[in-house]
Amino acid sequence: MAEIISAGVHRPRNVDWKRAAALLYGDWGTSKAYVLGLAFVAAGFASFPIILAVCVLTAIVGFNYIIVCAHFPDGGGVYSAARQQSRFLASVGALLLIANFIVTAALSGWAGVTYLGIPSQYAPVAAMAVILGLGAINYFGPKHSGSVSIWLAVPAVIVVIATIAFSAPHLNLAHLEPRHTDLGTVWVQFVGVILALSGVEAIANLTGVMKLDPNATPSAPKVTRTATKAILPVAIEVVVGTALLGWEMLSLSKSYAPELEAHKEDMLRFLGQHYATLVGGAWFGDAFSIFVGAVFGLLLISAVNTAIVALIGVIYMMAQDGEMPPQFARLNQHGVPRIPLIAAVAIPILVLAIIKQFEGLAGLYAIGVVGAISVNLGACTFNKRLGLRVYEYLIMGGTFLVLSLVELTIAKTKPDALFFAVCVLGIGLGFRAYSHKLSGLKTLTVTRKVAEMVTPDLVSTVETRLEEGHRIMVAARGITQVLGFALDEAQLRKATLYVLYVKEIAVFYARGPTVPGRPKWQDDPEAAAIMSTIRRLGTERDVCVLPLYAVSEDAATTILDLAATLGIDYLIIGASQRTAMAKLLRGSVATNVAAQLPDSIRLIIYG
Repeated sequence: MAEIISAGVHRPRNVDWKRAAALLYGDWGTSKAYVLGLAFVAAGFASFPIILAVCVLTAIVGFNYIIVCAHFPDGGGVYSAARQQSRFLASVGALLLIANFIVTAALSGWAGVTYLGIPSQYAPVAAMAVILGLGAINYFGPKHSGSVSIWLAVPAVIVVIATIAFSAPHLNLAHLEPRHTDLGTVWVQFVGVILALSGVEAIANLTGVMKLDPNATPSAPKVTRTATKAILPVAIEVVVGTALLGWEMLSLSKSYAPELEAHKEDMLRFLGQHYATLVGGAWFGDAFSIFVGAVFGLLLISAVNTAIVALIGVIYMMAQDGEMPPQFARLNQHGVPRIPLIAAVAIPILVLAIIKQFEGLAGLYAIGVVGAISVNLGACTFNKRLGLRVYEYLIMGGTFLVLSLVELTIAKTKPDALFFAVCVLGIGLGFRAYSHKLSGLKTLTVTRKVAEMVTPDLVSTVETRLEEGHRIMVAARGITQVLGFALDEAQLRKATLYVLYVKEIAVFYARGPTVPGRPKWQDDPEAAAIMSTIRRLGTERDVCVLPLYAVSEDAATTILDLAATLGIDYLIIGASQRTAMAKLLRGSVATNVAAQLPDSIRLIIYG
């Protein structure tokens, strides 16, 4: 029996605005855990205007990312935005994001163990141990790494609201001081506490898996409403929470100055203990302090894990895109890229070993996150194809200019941060040049007309379409009758037969079987048995058989991607009997393939 099904194609999108907001908060919401302490160290009781200025800039950047998400519904963050302008600019943006993730792992680890009660002098070593342990866990390819932050988002918000509520009767302006220095010094202090921006880039990477807006279609995706509903509550919590907690911190008498400075790494825990003690006594203050430390400590350690996974993913993605050497895309037996995993663990540990001060880590952090956001907004500002409205262009362009000045100020005032960024960019671009050399790529300067003529789809544009020579793909699950059926069809139609075998593994940012250095079907006993048999039979019947071998965490998506990429005319999926076929139809792979296949490809389910 054969059944032919056709349907539209789209990427699976199952992240609603609530889950997207929780994922964003797990990254962006942790900023207040260390921003307040750094602000107090920078300007003492005169830091409130600086905190408010950071909150205003954070709100504006959040609005800008609503615009970014509206124009880039397929994800990719700074890499996708900059790639429309230049592959080189995209690589620079991605490398700045890598610098950000490196310091995120180190800084969040330091702050996290401090919130859990580790003394400051032992915090760097403890953070190294945390990073090493998380690296060992990620060696086995956890499929849902970082999901702990979702469960900790609500308790973290409760902690912030409770701390503000406890301090409400004690808020005052009596201890605030006017600025002690000139405006140039205030600007430098402002730049030093710009870390409230950290994490906002995460939402731009999530748009590719967000649920579509009601008026959108898979062929014309739109996630503006979903992204807006995810960004707004998190932005409000970050901005309002940081401002009120800053006021709460500066409402303490000046006699607390030494304690505030001593608790710069775990300021929220100190404030929570102090004001809870005023409300319910010493026992209540101690208990609330433990709760605050546990929630934000675990949330920060979860942010470390998220940074490690994201760092692995960005390097792996660049390797797949030809911007990093193919060796960086090779996987271990658990489907995790070996070299990116080593880099994601070793480099943050090296940073912790070199940088002995928490403020020093913060300086390294800012240059990466501000640089990545600047590249993203700058690429969007000068991208005429986006068709920004006038007010969007003005807001985004103005934000880009301010962040560019911030980046230049960091480079001027923090030589360690500049040295770190230059090292990351230099090493990364060196690997990029080496990758291009291996691939035989060479950069040439040509006129715009020539560039428009030489397009990736040039061959398909001029290719003659014949009735004969159809392309048939069969998804092989073993040596079954469906292979014989596929051979018969290919022989009858004088078609090319693609035999696809998908090995499912756990890996992030997977893009199909064309990754340089990927495993070969000859090395897989089951795949080798299938391919050898079908090629021998194809030779006997004068059928051109082309084997395809893929490693993927999502077999259905891989089948769809290859079918669309290769221009397949018929896709065949088989079952040994009707009951098995019924089970297959109820299975996730066949269901997704049937629901998402393009109209131009006919699906044949054989049983």
